[in-house]
Amino acid sequence: MIKTVGVIGLGLIGGSIAKALKSYTDYTVAGFDIRSDIIAEALSDGSIDRAITLESNTDGISLTECDMLIVALYPSTAKKFVQDNIDKLTRGTLIVDCCGVKGEICHALSPLCHEKGIFFVGGHPMAGIERSGYRSSFAELFKGASMILCRDEYTSEEAISIAEEVFLSIGFGQISHSTPDEHDRIIAFTSQLAHVASSAYIKSDTASLQMGFSAGSYKDLTRVARLDETMWSELFLENRTHLLYEIDALIEHLTEYKTVIESGDRDTLITLLRDGRIAKERLG
Repeated sequence: MIKTVGVIGLGLIGGSIAKALKSYTDYTVAGFDIRSDIIAEALSDGSIDRAITLESNTDGISLTECDMLIVALYPSTAKKFVQDNIDKLTRGTLIVDCCGVKGEICHALSPLCHEKGIFFVGGHPMAGIERSGYRSSFAELFKGASMILCRDEYTSEEAISIAEEVFLSIGFGQISHSTPDEHDRIIAFTSQLAHVASSAYIKSDTASLQMGFSAGSYKDLTRVARLDETMWSELFLENRTHLLYEIDALIEHLTEYKTVIESGDRDTLITLLRDGRIAKERLG
């Protein structure tokens, strides 16, 4: 039974999870962040009940006292945190990570946790805004969003069920299930490619002249160019095989448009545009 949930990393995602847990559930919420000022702020504004301490004989709650850990760190940092601290956890503790790639972290942590008697589920909350950090976090971030949970050969169905209950309780509208590798293949298209394309698009020399000439199309295409480059560079490189496939496919299709526009071939251009419209209408 989950009574105490520890949130590791109080950035946008972790901070919002902590605030949502406090707002919508009766769990005791504990938090950890490397920045002491963020911990102090989270305690002061009531987003967490207690701070997690990694050292013995210090104030705060220990990892041993947490029934569930939600790890909201960059992939490499999340992996290292669990590897460094797994022996401080009680057997039967549930860990769910929130990283934007799943293959690398699940392949590293799922067998390790299984060996130690810890439940592990790879997770990815499909929610976010263009700003980052604790001060941008808010309890309603996940309202109606999808939470992806990944299974592998070590996954406990009981752990999946508990994770579903916790995440639905804080506002997620649906739970999607996947494997780590399938997740990374799909997310390269639905999320990572969009960030690459947006970042490349905004670099046009014409962008500086857009004031008064832009509306929804410009805003839609440039929204995610305002990204956290440290985090996204790590996600892109960890998922490079799938992402490069999607970039190549985009270049191929852009080249088709470029070729027919250069040649003035309107009939083929109409066909390309129609195909794109039909694809969007079919997919929603």
